[in-house]
Amino acid sequence: MEEKTASEALIPLFKLDRLLNQDQAGRRITLLGSIDDKPALLTAERAAFPSDVKALEAFHQCLCNVKNLGTNDIYHWYLACASQGDDSPPDLKLNLIHPCTEKHIRKYSPQGVRMVTETPEIYENRVRPYIIKQREEGRLDWVFNVLEGRKEQKDIIYRDPGQDGAKDEAFILAPDLNWDRKTLTSMHLLAIVERRDIWSLRDLKQIHITWLKHMMEKILEATVKKYPDVDKDQVKLYMHYQPTFYHLHIHVVHVMLEPTSTQAIGKAFGLENLISQLEAMAGGPEAGMADLSLTYILGEAHDLWTQVFQPLKRGLEG
Repeated sequence: MEEKTASEALIPLFKLDRLLNQDQAGRRITLLGSIDDKPALLTAERAAFPSDVKALEAFHQCLCNVKNLGTNDIYHWYLACASQGDDSPPDLKLNLIHPCTEKHIRKYSPQGVRMVTETPEIYENRVRPYIIKQREEGRLDWVFNVLEGRKEQKDIIYRDPGQDGAKDEAFILAPDLNWDRKTLTSMHLLAIVERRDIWSLRDLKQIHITWLKHMMEKILEATVKKYPDVDKDQVKLYMHYQPTFYHLHIHVVHVMLEPTSTQAIGKAFGLENLISQLEAMAGGPEAGMADLSLTYILGEAHDLWTQVFQPLKRGLEG
């Protein structure tokens, strides 16, 4: 007991010298300082959120100083404080989806993951019809709001008109709204193309190589111009497959961004590697990613697992 009491008494004696390190999500910091004139390192990490309903209700009621960062269609982003006080700095970032759908609920619920291999035949006969259905259900309204100038215009970092003004090569670059806009090592931007006939990396062909290289060059130039403390070789560009939404977009992140499942092998496909893959293909300018088998991860609650790959697996095993 005496040892515990003596240990607890050390924390108030800590004198801060400087911030030594901070993780990209801001959940953990390491401070350099001293106690009784001897050097000391103090690492602080935010505790996990409670899981019981009563504690969560109390947590929600304590939210204050809520400030909206942006709203687009059913998506809303905020900064807020978990402690009372007019001068309390924001210590939470909130994302609200309202009204949410059953698909949203499945996406954010715990689920196992599977590795699947999508052949060109499975893509053409089963996956592409699914993508067409998703686009027809209006799930891209928020994207079109940005591209057509109705939302988030002040957030656009760069708008490219395309090479020689080619409209079908135009794209915009803007911060991902999950980024706090301050911590450069957690930088996350999105480049969204304006053309609507390319839905995912599956639609990319050899004829798009010059355009993809142009986008890569302009994205890197615009990023380091906007954020001078970031060098080009500190920027990573990739596409997801399967993506969250079926309209071609490129993720632009700092190489120090804390890796999550969204950057894992089988989810993130590097833009430079995609270009190299297209350049190495035989078959002429119309040869493309739709001609390849792709192996990637899927959540067990994803429609493509329950409607396509799980039935295929059961058929093969049967």
